[in-house]
Amino acid sequence: MDAEWLAELMLHGMLKPSFIPPKPQRALRDLTRYRTTLVQERARTVNRVQKLLEGANIKLASVVTDITGVSARAMLEALGAGQNDPTLMAELARGRLRHKLPELEKALTGLVEAHHRFLLSQQLAHIDFLDEQIAEISAEIARRIGDMSQPPGPPTCGANRGGASGEANSDAPEPPLTWSEAVTLLDTIPGVDRKTAEVILAEIGLNMSQFPTDKHLAAWSGLAPGNHQSGGKRYSGRTRQGNQALKSTMVQAAWSAVRTKDTFLKARFHRLAARRGKKRAIVAIAHSMLVSVWHMLTRRQPYQELGGDYFDQRKKEVKVSYLIRRIEKLTGASVTLEIQPVAA
Repeated sequence: MDAEWLAELMLHGMLKPSFIPPKPQRALRDLTRYRTTLVQERARTVNRVQKLLEGANIKLASVVTDITGVSARAMLEALGAGQNDPTLMAELARGRLRHKLPELEKALTGLVEAHHRFLLSQQLAHIDFLDEQIAEISAEIARRIGDMSQPPGPPTCGANRGGASGEANSDAPEPPLTWSEAVTLLDTIPGVDRKTAEVILAEIGLNMSQFPTDKHLAAWSGLAPGNHQSGGKRYSGRTRQGNQALKSTMVQAAWSAVRTKDTFLKARFHRLAARRGKKRAIVAIAHSMLVSVWHMLTRRQPYQELGGDYFDQRKKEVKVSYLIRRIEKLTGASVTLEIQPVAA
C-alpha cells in the first residue's frame, strides 16, 4: 500500500526529487571527504605520539604548543635516533622557544627504551606520509576547481547575429559564479579558510536554486532545530541527521570563528552560551554561518562583519538605562550621565 501511494504521488508530481550533484561536483566531494579522513587520521597519529611520550615520561607537550612544530619535531627525531642527552635535544629549539631551555631539559628527561624509539620513528614516518598525501590531494582539488572555473567554449558564428561585432550588449546576463570566485567569497567568513570553503562548496555546490531558502539549506545540512510537535506540545528540538560531512565542517568552522576577536559570531556565541550552553550555542553559530553562505552565494557578495559590539549598539539606550538602574540599586546613589565631547 505504501508503494502504491508513493507511485500515485509521483504520478501527479507531488514528490520532490533528491538533490543529486553533477558528476564533477561528486568527484570533488569524494576528494574533499577523503582529505578530511586523512586529516583525522593524522590527528589520531599525533595523539598516539603524545601517548607514547607520556609512557616514556617525556613531558614535551607541557612546554611546547605543538609537538609537530619545527623545534619539537627536531627533538623527537633526535630522540628516536638514540639521543639521550636532554641538554643537546633542548638546544634544537628555535625562536622564542629558546627562552625555555631549562623547562625543555626537564621535559625531555625520561625513561626512553628501545621500543619507544622504534615506535616513535614509525609514527613520525607515518605523519610524514599523511602530510604528503594531504598535500597531493589538496593540489588535485585545487586543479579540479581551476578546471571547473574555466569559462565555456566560444559562441558559435550565429550567436552574435543580432548586433555589431564590436558593440557590447548592455542587456547581456551577468556571467555565472565560478568555483574559484566562490572559494574566495567564502574565505571572507571568520573561521573559514580555503580548505573549509572547498569542503562547503563540494557539498552544496554553486547553484542555490536547489535550496529555495536558507532554511531549506540549514535543514538539509542537519543544523536547523528539530520540529517535533504533537497535540500542540513541543518536544525535543534536537537537530536531524542531515549531511554529516557538511555539518561537522560547519561546526569546526564555528569553533574557529568564535575564537576570532571583535566579531559578531563571537559576541553571539557568548550570549547564547550563557543561557543555553556551549554545545547548543556552537550549533547555532554554525547555523548562522551556513545561512550567510547561502546569501553570499545567492547575491555574490563577500561576508559583511557586523562587529563585536553589534548587540550593544542595536539597543544602546535600553542597555544604558538597565546599567544605570543596576548601579542605583546596588549603591543607593543617583547616577547622572555626562556626555564627553569627542576629541578631534
